[in-house]
Amino acid sequence: MPKLLLIIFLVLIIVIFAVITASLVGNYLFNQKVKQELEQLLAGSGDSVGQIIEKKDLAGLPLCVQNWLQYSQIIGKERITTVYSKQSAQLRLKENQPWMPAETEYFYTTNPPGFIWRAKIKAAPLIHIAGRDMFTEGKGNMLIKILSLFTVADARGEEIDQGTQLRYLGEIVWYPTAALCDYIKWEEIDTHSARATMSYDGLSTSGVFEFNDLGEVTSFSADRYMAVDGKYVLEKWLVTMKDYREFEGIRVPTRGEVVWRLNTGDFSWYHFELNHIEFNKPVVD
Repeated sequence: MPKLLLIIFLVLIIVIFAVITASLVGNYLFNQKVKQELEQLLAGSGDSVGQIIEKKDLAGLPLCVQNWLQYSQIIGKERITTVYSKQSAQLRLKENQPWMPAETEYFYTTNPPGFIWRAKIKAAPLIHIAGRDMFTEGKGNMLIKILSLFTVADARGEEIDQGTQLRYLGEIVWYPTAALCDYIKWEEIDTHSARATMSYDGLSTSGVFEFNDLGEVTSFSADRYMAVDGKYVLEKWLVTMKDYREFEGIRVPTRGEVVWRLNTGDFSWYHFELNHIEFNKPVVD
C-alpha cells in the first residue's frame, strides 16, 4: 500500500509540474502575440498630443453631453490619443456558474479608434484562462485560450465587429475626449440621455448614454450580438458605471457592471473595478 501511495504521489507531482510548465509556456507565447498586436495598433496611431480641448469644442453637443465633458474636466487638457489601464474583475459565462476573478489590461487608441483587452482569468487552482478582445481597422476578434495555450474560441465576423465597436463606444467614458472625434455623432434624447452613433470603416453602431444631475455617465445601453448555442442573437446590453475618481486631472468611473437584459430576466455577468489609468504615455506591455 505505501508503494502505491508513493506512485500516486509521484504521478500527482508530475501532473502538477506539467500543468505549471504548460501554463508558463502558454503565458509567454500568448503575451508575445499580444505584444506584436499592440505594436501594430500603436504604429497606426496618429499623433494629436498637444491639441488642447477648449470650451468652444463642445458647442453643438447635447447639453447633457457637454455637462459630462465639463464634469470630466477635459477642458484645458490635451486630447487623449492613447490609454493604458488596469482593472480587477469578476465574470461568469452562465448564470448558474460561479464567479471567476480576473486581472485585466486595456490599451486604447483614438486616432484611429482601436483597443486591445487582455485578461487572465482564474478558473480553478493551477488553471487559468487567457482572453484577448481586439478592435483594430474596424474589425474585431475575441481569442480565448485555456492555460494561455489551448484555443477554445477565436471569434471573428460581422457580429464580432459590431460588438467590439460598441464596446469601444461605451468605453469612451475612460477617455472622454474621444466624444469629440469625427467618427462619433450625438443626438439629444432628453435632458439626461443622448444617443451616440459611431461610424467607422463602413460600420455604424449606436447606443444610449444616461447621465445624472452631476454630469456623470451612469449607464450605456445598446443592442449587441450575444452568442447563444452557436448562433448570434441581438440582445439588450447594459453597462452601469459609478464611483468617479480623478486620474491625471480627468474624472472617470471606477466601478460598474455589465448585464444582458434578456426576456428571461437580467443576466449580470461582469463586474469591474478600475485600479489604474494613464493617458498619452508610453504604453506598458
